[in-house]
Amino acid sequence: MSGVWVFKNGVIRLVENPNQSGSDTHCRRKVMVYLPTGEVISSYSTLEQILRSLGWERYFGGGDTDLLQFHKRSSIDLISLPKDFTKFSSVYMYDIVVKNPNYFHVRDSN
Repeated sequence: MSGVWVFKNGVIRLVENPNQSGSDTHCRRKVMVYLPTGEVISSYSTLEQILRSLGWERYFGGGDTDLLQFHKRSSIDLISLPKDFTKFSSVYMYDIVVKNPNYFHVRDSN
């Protein structure tokens, strides 16, 4: 994973570098895989169903209408995702992987 961290409007985010090796001219898109089934997460409805089965619940108290948020009653963790699935980047994927070890994996799409 390479890129530049950008701070804008009080939010820091990673802008991924599409030319990771210098010779690549296309952007390497990442996908998140649900390990128990090998399923590639292709929509928020699929992701939400899996997160619910892992004990996550939708959180509506954040006040930001541009985000989907999930919390677990048994922890202080909060997963925040952009409502637009096309903006679901590797930064959000790795956040889910860290908070759900052994259930998800991020890899390059084929």
